[in-house]
Amino acid sequence: MSAPRQQDIFETRAQPLRRERTGLLVIDVQNWVMDEANRQPRPEFYAAARGEVIPNIARLIDATRAHGVEVIYTVMENYTEDGRDRSLDYKLSNFFIPKGSVDAQVIDEVAPRGDEMVIPKTSSSLFNSTNFEYLVRNIGLDTIIVTGFLTDQCVDHTIRDGADRGFHMICVSDGCATDTQARHVSALDAFKGYCRMETTDSLIAAMERDIVSG
Repeated sequence: MSAPRQQDIFETRAQPLRRERTGLLVIDVQNWVMDEANRQPRPEFYAAARGEVIPNIARLIDATRAHGVEVIYTVMENYTEDGRDRSLDYKLSNFFIPKGSVDAQVIDEVAPRGDEMVIPKTSSSLFNSTNFEYLVRNIGLDTIIVTGFLTDQCVDHTIRDGADRGFHMICVSDGCATDTQARHVSALDAFKGYCRMETTDSLIAAMERDIVSG
């Protein structure tokens, strides 16, 4: 005779969205990342970011704000003037974004409003170099919608870390991008087991269905 099924096993990752338990995370959509003139050539990335991803993130932000869902930003930014606080990886990669600089600011198209949190980080996953987990648990969030840059770096690390820490992670597949479309698709396939995959349209529809009537 088989053992009885445990009551804490979820049949699907697509759990109903709840206003008070859901947050939208916007990762590294900042001036430094989008400074095409002074960064390495990445034509596929900039085309995808400007043509599709940033407009989609803006739509998601509008929808989440309309439903009273928390919007949280993270940006790469030093805590110190000389950047001594940066992770070893950031130092090796020559990521230096001065504290309080224009480079550290969220781009105008998706800029924060009111008291929406903007959390500086110096690692790929903000779980490793910020108090993000402490803050969202204080707020009561257990479901994190992830958007931003780059799909195979900071988005990937954040989704995996969030899943391991007990959060319901949602990736918006057309709300993130990386250097090439091939890398983007490969990354989504690699970490899809850690999260619920949605598009901008399907997630907005889910909010309309779950949050309005929930």
